[in-house]
Amino acid sequence: MNKWLKQDLWRHLVGIAICLFALFPLYLVIISSFSSSGSLQLSSFIPQEISFANYNKLFNDPAIPYLIWVKNSLLIAGSVAVISVVIGSASAFAFSRLRFKGRKLGIQLLLLVQMFPAILAISAVYVIMERVYKFAPEIGLGTQPGLLLVYLGGAMGVNIWLLKGFVDSIPSELDEAAKIDGASEVQTFWLIFVPLAAPVLAVVALLSFIGTFNEFILARLFLVDMESRTVAVGLQQFIGGQYSQNWGPFAAGSILASIPIVIIFLSLQKYIVSGLTAGSVKG
Repeated sequence: MNKWLKQDLWRHLVGIAICLFALFPLYLVIISSFSSSGSLQLSSFIPQEISFANYNKLFNDPAIPYLIWVKNSLLIAGSVAVISVVIGSASAFAFSRLRFKGRKLGIQLLLLVQMFPAILAISAVYVIMERVYKFAPEIGLGTQPGLLLVYLGGAMGVNIWLLKGFVDSIPSELDEAAKIDGASEVQTFWLIFVPLAAPVLAVVALLSFIGTFNEFILARLFLVDMESRTVAVGLQQFIGGQYSQNWGPFAAGSILASIPIVIIFLSLQKYIVSGLTAGSVKG
């Protein structure tokens, strides 16, 4: 017992302190969502009352299309997750298995582009999409399809490199056996690579979905219409103005918006560990 007190007690105390420090912001948001004061200031650590006024405001106030914001976020994030997995997996398979002119240069350029922060390209992206709007208003500045294209362009490099590392770890003997049986490259991709890559594909889809769902800067820049905003941009109006710091609805909306992410994360949890470590060791 004395040995445990001297050697292990401080480790447990440090671990508990770190957990409390990490959980306190979440606790503060949850308590604020059930507070009618509309602020983040707590009179006591344990709330004296529980009010659902903030949640009622989100669903019953006609000036706050909260459900439309959530639908827009789910639609955009889901589209980015699915399309990025399809394009990224096909590109990774091509860079890993096929031999064509410019293959090495192309994969190196993808790596080089990822070295620059995406924030540096915002001005250029804004100007490009503004000009695109002049001849193709459906996919230009201020539209959800235009924002979707920008998200896909930014995510391709990381996804392709992650998936390529996994494809490189798949034995080439499987490809040779498939060719002997008469399978084409497309059949090899769908019948061999896709089933084996299910864990890493799930991880790529999950990371793409979470990153897009929580993204604010590009969404705020592109989406101006109240009905076309994502939930991150829509909730910002509660705390964005000088005299509109209403943290109660903001906290309630944040709690509700996190539910889809938690559900998707838990449903794909069994793939996360195996997917993140896939491709780390070749052979």
